[in-house]
Amino acid sequence: MADERNFQVKIITPERVFYDEKAVMVEFNTTEGEIGIYKNHVPTTVIIKPGILKITEENQVKKAALHSGFVEILQDKVTILAETVEWPEEIDESRAEAAKNRAIERLKSKTPETDVARAETALQRAIARIQANKI
Repeated sequence: MADERNFQVKIITPERVFYDEKAVMVEFNTTEGEIGIYKNHVPTTVIIKPGILKITEENQVKKAALHSGFVEILQDKVTILAETVEWPEEIDESRAEAAKNRAIERLKSKTPETDVARAETALQRAIARIQANKI
């Protein structure tokens, strides 16, 4: 019965295959909002927005910081092509806090040289790392 709910989730970064297992559900942020995927989801492709990735397996929930990339959703498989994804134990929280503070300062400065979109993305990534490390 449990196998009927499971689907394949594969997460690939330029450096490694981060995850390649069966799951019951996967949740993450997209540019259109938060999404939760179960088996037999409508096929689609979405763009990742930095945030927390939650992978619900039969007996546990795994969480990680997911940054940017694309997701292909099929009825029986989800493939995430991510720039970066990190398990909580891989995150240096003090470094993430420093990155958060730098991004906030850049956004506060509002100088003509400030790339606001880049600073906002850096802030979102730092917050995702900090949140993942507190889970």
